[in-house]
Amino acid sequence: MDLFEKCLNFTTAKEAKASGIYPYFIALNENEGTEVIYQGKRLIMCGSNNYLGLTTHPKVREAAIEAIKRYGTSCTGSRFLNGTLALHEQLEKELAEWVGKEAALVFSTGMQTNLGTVSALIGRDDVVVLDKDDHASIVDGARLGYGKIERFRHNDMDHLEKVLASIPDTAGKLIVVDGMFSMEGDLAPVEEISKLAKKYGARLMIDDAHGMGVLGGGHGTCAQLNVTDKVDLIMSTFSKSFASLGGFIAGDENTIHYIQHTARALIFSASIPPSNAAAALAALHVMHEEPERAARVIAVADKMRKGFTSLGFNIGDSTTPVVPIIIGDDAKTFLFWKMLFDNGVFVNPVISPAVNAGRQLLRTSYMATHTDAQMDQVLSVFKKVGKEIGLI
Repeated sequence: MDLFEKCLNFTTAKEAKASGIYPYFIALNENEGTEVIYQGKRLIMCGSNNYLGLTTHPKVREAAIEAIKRYGTSCTGSRFLNGTLALHEQLEKELAEWVGKEAALVFSTGMQTNLGTVSALIGRDDVVVLDKDDHASIVDGARLGYGKIERFRHNDMDHLEKVLASIPDTAGKLIVVDGMFSMEGDLAPVEEISKLAKKYGARLMIDDAHGMGVLGGGHGTCAQLNVTDKVDLIMSTFSKSFASLGGFIAGDENTIHYIQHTARALIFSASIPPSNAAAALAALHVMHEEPERAARVIAVADKMRKGFTSLGFNIGDSTTPVVPIIIGDDAKTFLFWKMLFDNGVFVNPVISPAVNAGRQLLRTSYMATHTDAQMDQVLSVFKKVGKEIGLI
């Protein structure tokens, strides 16, 4: 049998393209933050993770440019060998202080951060326990480890306790959950999870890719919920609020030292380029200097949740700048996306397996830089299109 036969038989995306409703890999001509241009048409961007609007901030842009002038475009090597700059270490020091941990370690992407951290910690006699709605990078990191994987129903503490109680006391245990879940914008009950972790001798890691910069005055979900001291490891990415590319893990010095010397995703990958490190550091400084951005994105999200709810849309349990419009059907989700796109609003359609069947949705997300006029226009378009396709 030809290995590539599966490639020839994969026609789903081609069929969607032929029908005019293919929503992925859209090549934008310009990206100005809250607005983008596609084939000469301007759209309001409600599908980005640029929560604080820092990708166009002058200080962030200038920091990236100056880093290229000073260091060049790449470190051309692993952090383990020739790829560590003083800039990386400065960024790690300031990130650790920002999230309230002893030490931090920077990886080249957020995906690699989870792959490297989880797989480095989970050995043959260990068990990693995941929420069923955890991000794919957490799941893949668990698969790369040599231990056993257990999963519990989303935010179901009774089920989590049953899972933990079934694990032998002789096994090392790590619970990994998203702080702010990326598809439906709800939060993990970290306080309750931390109590169960303590009761059953487990360590706790929070993936705060979406909460960092947004919640807790910008310090993240753990700061928002006042549980930083009850969480062992805090992870985040630079590709969202930090307006760059990369990621980091933060925790106690011994654990970070161990990950630094055992995580294959760090050791065998080139380090984050100077421009990305500098941009992330500049974004962190802006978070210090302009705390009103975190407050503004929360206010924007509050307005949009209220607006969608008043129109009759189902937004689930969102309490954050990620606001889902739950539709529950693949065809309607794609149709809704296309009609919104044609009316000047960019959102993201999400179907299974990214969400469970019956929870297909349009993922909308908001920035501190969205204007009131833009929000009003988005709600107006949603109302118009929602009525046309019979969703409200």
